[in-house]
This record gives sequence, structure tokens and C-alpha cells, in this order.
Amino acid sequence: MCGIAGLIDFNRLSKYENLVEMTKTLRHRGPDDWGAEMLDSFEAHIGLGHTRLSIIDLSKDGHQPMHYKNWSIVFNGEIYNYKEIKVQLEKEGYKTNLESDTSIILMSFDKWGVQAVKKFIGMFAFTIVNKETKKVFIFRDRSGVKPIYYYWKNDLFLFASELKAFHKHPSFEKQIDNSSLALYFRYGNIPSPYSIFCNTYKVKPGCFIEIDLTSKVIEQTNYWDVIDYYNKPKLKISLEDALVETENLLLSAVNYRMVSDVPVGVFLSGGYDSVAVTTLLQKDRTEKIKTFTIGFQDVKYNEAKYAKEISRFLGTEHNEYYCTSKEAMEIIHGLSYNYDEPFADSSAIPTTLISKIAKNNVSVALSADGGDEVFGGYKKYELVLKNFGNIEKIPKWFRPILRSTLNKINPSNIPLFKNKFTRQYAYEAFAELLASKELSAVQVLNLYSDGILTKKISKLFKIEPTYLITEFDLDNRLNSNNDSLNTIIAIDYKTYLPGDILTKVDRATMSVSLEGREPLLDHRIIEFVAQLPSDFKIRNGVTKYLLKEIVHKYIPKEMIDRPKMGFAVPIKRWLRVDMRYLIEEYLGKDKLVVHNLFNEELIKEVIDRYLAGEDNEFDLIWLLLQFQLWYFRWFDLST
Repeated sequence: MCGIAGLIDFNRLSKYENLVEMTKTLRHRGPDDWGAEMLDSFEAHIGLGHTRLSIIDLSKDGHQPMHYKNWSIVFNGEIYNYKEIKVQLEKEGYKTNLESDTSIILMSFDKWGVQAVKKFIGMFAFTIVNKETKKVFIFRDRSGVKPIYYYWKNDLFLFASELKAFHKHPSFEKQIDNSSLALYFRYGNIPSPYSIFCNTYKVKPGCFIEIDLTSKVIEQTNYWDVIDYYNKPKLKISLEDALVETENLLLSAVNYRMVSDVPVGVFLSGGYDSVAVTTLLQKDRTEKIKTFTIGFQDVKYNEAKYAKEISRFLGTEHNEYYCTSKEAMEIIHGLSYNYDEPFADSSAIPTTLISKIAKNNVSVALSADGGDEVFGGYKKYELVLKNFGNIEKIPKWFRPILRSTLNKINPSNIPLFKNKFTRQYAYEAFAELLASKELSAVQVLNLYSDGILTKKISKLFKIEPTYLITEFDLDNRLNSNNDSLNTIIAIDYKTYLPGDILTKVDRATMSVSLEGREPLLDHRIIEFVAQLPSDFKIRNGVTKYLLKEIVHKYIPKEMIDRPKMGFAVPIKRWLRVDMRYLIEEYLGKDKLVVHNLFNEELIKEVIDRYLAGEDNEFDLIWLLLQFQLWYFRWFDLST
């Protein structure tokens, strides 16, 4: 794994030193080697920077930037099937002595152009320059495992794996985009293509950016989209045949991700996804796979004992570590640096800690993220469909009347509703759904994805932000081949997965120079599963049915079949007691007036209720705290 950074300066003012400084900010992503070069071009100053974490081909031959004929590249990621592609290229007359997937990308583009990306099995973000055509291409992998940002203003184009690199260029303007910030308060992250800063964007998963150096035209192309596979007619296949094909794809995916010249381990939580990955890896191997687990003293959050039981059954070399509130506090202070943007998923804390523990033993760790979004594992999917069905049963003429009534009533005073609407603002959201003329399951899913509703955000901000379109607004792209379940799973794959889960894992692992690999996100798996009937995913109330049936072939059902816990931490309790000082330090009026973005009185009321013992508005407090920590980390207030 690596970090990449670079620039295209049509003003020709950027210096080599600017490129070096940008590149050095990413040394945590690649501590083994680094390189930076300014390429000759009449149209602009072009700089390519790279930091290297040596995983495949540990020799100096893997140094980047790398060149071949008219092509130059900086590459972050792994192409797992590069040896097969190399054989294809050799048949076409290409020859190389390098054992590097980077060199294979260069030759592939020389042979097939941008269509080469369709041959790649892997995770990647790379920038590739063609001196002859005077074009630059920036690619991001299909699911969005690897990040890539870009900045474009005043004829200056910057790109990097992480936003922190941009801060090192003297012409980068740090201006908060309020509308993107509003998205953060809705989802706990800022979904692509948006970013916290103005004129700064993420390349969307499955897309590439093309920059024409002659015309300065920048175009984005979508080369892969999971929607295309959901929209295909569902396969007429038996459950037995689907199980066989899925297991074969899983085996291929996990074995590809063991390709490495350094030690490899697995994050094992004790849940079905990580157990599936570990089981398929260990079952035909005599050497013990290294597995890693984080535990908590609070039994409500602790899966460590289950992971240990699975490890003993499979015979892995197991490592477990229990996280304390003291360690969590230390990690919280570093999140604002690691994540560059405000990011509110508290499971970033244990993910960072388990990455640190794993790095002491291995350089590569397989994670099982994506299983829920591929196979239908989240309990929220059932809840979404249930609530969608319930609202659909209400006559359309009666919904506005009911909505008006609900808006006038405090739900805590209604016994029926008292325990139903425990999430922040869920009661108000239910009332808003009643106002929809064309209600869809995706609208209900959006409710479950919200940290704060749009109308509450307008009260939080002093200046109301503009509403930005996200993938949640594009569910009409899914055709009639999809029922409500397949539709919401598809949207979750395009929103929550890259925006939250993959961002969390990439920054956590890379912060300690650990390569994280995601076998369940092999694109061949989702391309197949997307075409399966929804009852292969949730059947008779059993979520993730297809994957669970495969796991039960190898692990006794009674050993693993239990309620899903998730990778969470007891942050609500910690913040009220051990970490209360963070609220007092960062959410007081003196800190809030510095940027003058929010309604200080509203925030004070919410905090007072939380400290008095109420939890239903905790989401807002955590979102605010993470923003404040980020703000005071990245804005130099002394100038």
C-alpha cells in the first residue's frame, strides 16, 4: 500500500519543493521508499509524488514514479491478478523482468488504454500520465477501497490520497464548504464526490478523471457501477448452485489477497463475515493464519470471547487485546489528523487500535468489511422494509393529517411511541415520511442513515446550507428487476460502504503503515450476488442467508449463530464520565464562536440534557465534537 500526491499547475508556479512537501505528509502510508518528480510539459508543471509500503516486489525495481514509453504513473493499491495479465501481455509481445504490478498497469495502458482497468482485480487509486496524448488519468477502484482527492481552482490541479497533502501547497485555499459540512451532520461522513473544503472533491468509486493538458478540460467517466449488475434480470438459479458459485468466488477472492512478499494476518471479530474469510483461508493451509481481535470489558460490546472460540476451532494463531477508555482517549485525539475530514464513526477507535496490534506482527491484514452490503446483513434492512410497508398501508389521504398531528405531540408522552423512537429525531423523520407523495424504501433507508434530519440541520447552522444531491437521491436508476430489498442494499453499497466503512478502515490501517485488504469486496462477488433473488440474502428473517449457509459447512451453527453486535465502543458512557473534559473543552461557547457556524444556545441545551442522563441526542454531540477536534487541528488560529 502506498500514498500518492501530485500537481498540474497551468500557471507554472509550483516548485519541486512544493511537491516534496506534499508527498512527505503521506509517509505513514508508505515508509519504505519515496519518490517525487517534475515531468517536462509545455502546457503545465506536472508533479508526481509517491510513498511506498513494500508488499509485492520488495526490491528497488518497485520505486515510483515509474515510467514506460510515454506513460508515467504513481500507484496506490494492489492488482492481485497481475501475473495473469503479464502472461496476456507477453503473448502480445510485451516483455519485462519486473515482478511489480505497477509495471503491469503501465504496459496494460500502453496496450489497451483506459479499457485496461476492466482487467484488474484489486483495490487501487492511481494517476497515469501520457506525454504523447498530453492527457492525465486518475482512477479509483470499483468499490472505493482506496481514496483519491483532487483540488481544482485558478488553473491549479492537486491530487492526493489524503487531504493533508494539499495543506502543504502554498496556493491551496482552506475554505469550509458549508453544504458538504451539512452532509457530514446527516451521515457522519462526507460522501463522494464532495469534500469538507470548497473546490475539493473525491473521485467517485468506479470512476476516473481525465484531464486534457491542452484544453484544460476535466471530465469524469464511470467505468463500473454496481447498479448495472442489479439492473440485470435476476438469475434463474437454484439456491444450491448459488451457494457453490458464491463459495468458489469467495475462495478465489481470499486466496488472491494472500499474494504478498510479507506476513499476512486477518481481523477476526467472531461475526459471520470475518469468520467466513478466516475459515476459507485456514481450511486448506497447514501453517496457522495469524488472527487479531479487540475486546472490551463492557460485555455489551465484547465479541472477543467468541473470536477466541472460533480461533481455537480453526487452529489459528490468535492475538487479542482489550481496549480501555484511556487508550480510546489517546486515539480520539489522533482521529482528526488521520481522517483529514470530520468523521464520526466511533468504531474508528477500535479499528485503529487493532491495526496497531496487527502491525506488530504482520504488514498486511485482511478485513471482512462489505459482507453486510453485499449479502444483506444489516438488521436495518428488515426494519426499513417493515416501516416502509407500515407506511404504505396508511391511506395517502390520511397521511398529511397524521403528520400534522404527530408534529404537535411529544412522542415521550405516548406509551406506544416511547420506546420506538430511540434514535435522535427518528420520530420527526417518521412524520416527514408521511409527507412524501411517492414514498420509496430508499427514503426510509435514508432515515436510518441520518445523524440529523435536514430540518434540524437548518436549526443547527446559523446560515442554512444548500442541499446537495447524493446517491440516496438517485435510486430511480434501479429498474423493475429489483424489489425493495435489493434496491436498498444497492444504495447502501454506494453510500454507507465507501463513505463510512472503507474510509474508516483505510485511514486506520494506513495510519500505522498496515495494508488492509477487503476480500468480500472483490468485484466478481458483488457482480454475481447482485443478480440473485433477494430471498437468497434475507430468508425467513435470517439476514445474510447465503453467506451463513457457507460458513455453517465449516463452523457449527451453535458456535456462531447469535445476534449481531457490530464493531462498536461504549463511547456514550466514556464521554459522559472519563472523557467529559472533551465536551467541556471543545463544545463550550468560547470554542464555538471561533468559526461562528452553529447555534450555540441550541448546542448548550442538547449538552445539558445529555449530561443529565438523556442519550437520544448523543449523535449530535459526537458529531459536533469530532468536527471541533478536526477544526482546531487543521486551522491555524494564530495567524
